[in-house]
Amino acid sequence: MNETKKLVNSITKGIQEKKGHGIVIADLSKIDGTICHYFVICHGNSPQQVEAIAESVGDYVREHHGEKPVNCVGLGNNQWVAIDFVDVLVHIFIPETRAYYDLEHLWEDATLTQIEDLD
Repeated sequence: MNETKKLVNSITKGIQEKKGHGIVIADLSKIDGTICHYFVICHGNSPQQVEAIAESVGDYVREHHGEKPVNCVGLGNNQWVAIDFVDVLVHIFIPETRAYYDLEHLWEDATLTQIEDLD
């Protein structure tokens, strides 16, 4: 599990690199039947920033962990990009889409950690 936490840390740094906002880490590891151990959720202010954050996360994880995501969906429309690292799913939204899906509250049993925005 330690490797997974390092991966979450790298994903967070990749998001911060492009000034992603409202980073929330949802720990799903103690919940039965979940599809992964962690969700990392954030938003960018525009579709262009969402794409830049997604690229930054991919680059940062590849450089620091030698890992590539098994899947990445949503690039092109950039309203919601999901990046699948098996044990960690990254969700990058524009604000309106994030508010609509409200993933943080979908998994109400998860432990949520909010990361301060970097200015």
